[in-house]
Amino acid sequence: MKAEIRTLEEKKLIGQYLEMSFTDNKTFQLWSGFMPKRKEIKNSLNNNLYSLEVFPTSHFDNFDPASTFQKWAAIEVSKFEEVPMEMQTLIIPTGLYAVFNHLGPASEAHNTYHAIFTEWLPNSEYVVDDRPHFAIMDEKYKKDDPDSEEKIWIPIKNRK
Repeated sequence: MKAEIRTLEEKKLIGQYLEMSFTDNKTFQLWSGFMPKRKEIKNSLNNNLYSLEVFPTSHFDNFDPASTFQKWAAIEVSKFEEVPMEMQTLIIPTGLYAVFNHLGPASEAHNTYHAIFTEWLPNSEYVVDDRPHFAIMDEKYKKDDPDSEEKIWIPIKNRK
């Protein structure tokens, strides 16, 4: 598994979120509510979709799959001038990220995440940082198509 280490510049996003856990996954519900309304968002920078997780501080110190976090469906915007009703804003701060390419159906992304957290991360010089985790789904993303691609961004910092 290869990671590209990149410094992300601040990003402004508009979207919707739900509180959920890994054991009470509401991702389908979130995206079903967001997709019909995404065209209401003005100032979008591109057609990329962002699937984000905002975890509480120290979420990964003693991992519990029942612990809740915010899961977002969003798009990147140039400014927060007009925010549609029922949507919120989120800023991803500048920071260091490990970027991975997930190839294959979205339903198999858990295998990529498992490899990141059980193989790549423990053997790297990094630890998870307290910033949003996200995946970017661009024109190569085809949901459950075997040729689908998405970029997974994990916030990192140097191991102490």
